[in-house]
Amino acid sequence: MAALISDTAPWKDLKAHVGEIDKTHLRDLMSDTERCSSMMLEFDGIFLDYSRQRATVDTVSKLFTLAEEAHLKQKINSMFNGEHINSTENRSVLHVALRAAKDTTINSDGKNVVPDVWQVLDKIREFSDTVRNGSWVGATGKALTNVIAIGIGGSFLGPLFVHTALQTDPEASKSAGGRQLRFLANVDPVDVARNISGLNPETTLVVVVSKTFTTAETMLNARTLREWISSALGPQAVSKHMVAVSTNLKLVEKFGIDPNNAFAFWDWVGGRYSVCSAVGVLPLSLQYGFSVVEKFLKGARSIDQHFHSAPFENNIPVLLGLLSVWNVSFLGYPARAILPYTQALEKLAPHIQQVSMESNGKGVSIDGVRLPYEAGEIDFGEPGTNGQHSFYQLIHQGRVIPCDFIGIVKSQQPVYLRDEVVNNHDELMSNFFAQPDALAYGKTPEQLQSENVASHLVPHKTFTGNRPSISLLLPSLDAYRIGQLLAIYEHRIAVEGFVWGINSFDQWGVELGKSLASQVRKQLHASRKKGESVEGFNFSTTKLLTRYLEASADVPSEPTTLLPKI
Repeated sequence: MAALISDTAPWKDLKAHVGEIDKTHLRDLMSDTERCSSMMLEFDGIFLDYSRQRATVDTVSKLFTLAEEAHLKQKINSMFNGEHINSTENRSVLHVALRAAKDTTINSDGKNVVPDVWQVLDKIREFSDTVRNGSWVGATGKALTNVIAIGIGGSFLGPLFVHTALQTDPEASKSAGGRQLRFLANVDPVDVARNISGLNPETTLVVVVSKTFTTAETMLNARTLREWISSALGPQAVSKHMVAVSTNLKLVEKFGIDPNNAFAFWDWVGGRYSVCSAVGVLPLSLQYGFSVVEKFLKGARSIDQHFHSAPFENNIPVLLGLLSVWNVSFLGYPARAILPYTQALEKLAPHIQQVSMESNGKGVSIDGVRLPYEAGEIDFGEPGTNGQHSFYQLIHQGRVIPCDFIGIVKSQQPVYLRDEVVNNHDELMSNFFAQPDALAYGKTPEQLQSENVASHLVPHKTFTGNRPSISLLLPSLDAYRIGQLLAIYEHRIAVEGFVWGINSFDQWGVELGKSLASQVRKQLHASRKKGESVEGFNFSTTKLLTRYLEASADVPSEPTTLLPKI
């Protein structure tokens, strides 16, 4: 195999094939019913239609040949076998083990990790039950009905996505009756203020999520909420009102949290892939009960098994991943819009944004060779129909942006009104079905002229069409289906990275900014405490820092504790 996938014959064949595709239009491709039928598949009630991709049956065949050249099947097997595919950090990549059945064997460094996973899951089940049934109470004897989970990045976006999706599910919302779950991520004190607003420390449990217990933003927020609790209830209350998701038991205990109330996770879990670990399972179980969260894990597991075993032509994550590679690296479409037609999935796009862009936003191969082709996607999105009144103008008549349309057959919260033409969910889904066709077919000048549109408006009302999308239709949106959706995207992103030949499981790109921020932090300390002038930065940063310090000169150099008041 060549050092780079772009040096191979299948890659070059696809590059040449683009010229053939450029001669086609989706209007014509969509009239071929045999082609369209071959681009639809179903797994466990999930229906995928990728017939609106700018691709022919031959294109898909060539993508499978590229996958073979990239050793995609072997790479998938290597991941499931616990090999150290995250080579820059010398780690296994085993988020699939987090939702494996108890009797499964998944090894990392010669050890089956599944028993360790279930030991933590069983501990979460027991702990969340005691909190929810009132056996575990706060320092003043009151039940803990409010939970604030402190974490950032993967310790926040994934759990928030699942929480938001479950909030309106009938079973989950019933189970969460009388409880609140909030997520504190940003080190901005405004986020602290919003999270503690309206809460009583007596009835609040704080979950601090930090693998090393050293993450700067998370630990400052944790110290802030520790002060909020101890100032109201006394320092001895901390151990009753704070628990940890961490592997650093020494720092957990030093912080004031009982190490017995620390829930472990492992180096083979990347932050953005950790929602199925204690990072997500603990706060979600406290809110909804472990039985609901276990269904979420089973949903993810079903896709894990499908991804690992299904032939590529019937494999949803593989097909989606290969089509993304086609759109990005061959057709030159760098972005992807994630458009769920349900408000319950409003936090899906922000989570996938991190999973995708932190995983595949790389400029070198896994061997450190500079890539001569573009890798990674720019992800964004908004639930329909909100997005239609926001950025669909650009999608229809501006840049070409491949779209993921996600629809749900049965609404979590159906509404029926007498004398309406359709019910509320049917109104929503009318747009789900219409938008992909509008993008694919467009509207020609000839059609507009036949409608007697004024000639000077014809160019403005013309839609070029030929804009690709996929449609994913789920039968419902309960905990199980949410787990499936998560795993589909996780594995799709892995497929892209495997084909591009990059390491999708490290994130060195986040380090430089953090390093420079530590220098700024030292300067702010020296300027606030000792009155030292700003030194050691470029002219622009010096000017900005000086302006900031002068404009906030009223900040005391030796402040007394001040907490937000809303």
